[in-house]
Amino acid sequence: MKINELKTPCYVIDEGKLTENLKILHHVMQRTGAKILLAQKAFSAFCEYPLIGKYLSGTTASGLYEARLAQEEMGKENHVFCPAYLPEEMDELVKICDHIVFNSVSQFLVHKEKIKKAAAGISTGLRINPECSTQEGHEIYDPCGTGSRLGVTRAELDKAIQNGFDLSQIDGFHFHTLCEQNSDALETTLDAVEKKFGDLLYGRKWLNMGGGHHITKAGYDMEKLEDCIRRMQETYDLEIYLEPGEAVALNAGYLETTVLDIVENNGIKILVLDTSAACHMPDVLEMPYQPPLYGAGKAGEKAETWRLGSATCLSGDVVGDYSFDGPLQVGDLLLFGDMAIYTTCKNNTFNGMPLPDINVLRENGSVENLKHFGYADFKMRL
Repeated sequence: MKINELKTPCYVIDEGKLTENLKILHHVMQRTGAKILLAQKAFSAFCEYPLIGKYLSGTTASGLYEARLAQEEMGKENHVFCPAYLPEEMDELVKICDHIVFNSVSQFLVHKEKIKKAAAGISTGLRINPECSTQEGHEIYDPCGTGSRLGVTRAELDKAIQNGFDLSQIDGFHFHTLCEQNSDALETTLDAVEKKFGDLLYGRKWLNMGGGHHITKAGYDMEKLEDCIRRMQETYDLEIYLEPGEAVALNAGYLETTVLDIVENNGIKILVLDTSAACHMPDVLEMPYQPPLYGAGKAGEKAETWRLGSATCLSGDVVGDYSFDGPLQVGDLLLFGDMAIYTTCKNNTFNGMPLPDINVLRENGSVENLKHFGYADFKMRL
């Protein structure tokens, strides 16, 4: 089957591009000795876990279900972080995870006895908040914003230690502060981490520098990243972890859609698509951002500008305005790029919109359907 013969709307995972990204990340591991984990919150298409496991050290999860998926489908290092764990979740996590990171000292104290009693040795971590914001334009993704619930500040950790908390129970620190950023932001963050927590890094076994590293994006400063890794290894004798999600599957997927109708309002030409920003690519509205569209330009760049909207009832369910070389027609196929990340793991069936099929583009150019969704998938979620 060819990509233009698929039933739309559908996702297509580009296995060749995924492999290309994985090789870049693997080379970082080889050159530095750091370990890189797949952040499943961004990409959890487990059909590709055997491939990913050939290149990366394992996975990181945001809760029990992702941790179970990683244990079942990849079976390598299995890390988990969650702002708060339910007791019954911890009962299972201690059986399947080798690293468990806590968001607060109080959460660690609640669950520490289960950690101690676990048959397998579990490495415990504490998420720290260096209170250093390097992001602009999307505060919703900034864990270091004022009043953030994510990570322990130095002031709060000092209070816990003064009240008798024994930090030797914690093997490592974890921070996650970046979002689609270059390594200069990591360098700035590490300055803050050392200033706030440097004295406590001695005696820890590992440091997890989280995700948000745009390692596989063109122009990324790899040399600075590797300098940052070695700096923490050599200064504090730490094992270093990175847990990118987007960098693993950046530009490694597409969303194919069909034009269902064309309407016009006050001179604005609007394409009604069989896909939905709200349902199938929610970050377009949440972040927000405008995804790349093959063969199209920004509004006004080419001969004709069109607005791309959805078949849902939400008036704001609009992908954006794009320009094309000529007119479009009902039945035309459009292909959005960079659709492997934060899509299949984040989509929904608002308005009863069907979930797009998931396909994979193999390196030999063939396309294989991995999963088809129908009415039963909509109904079973209600």
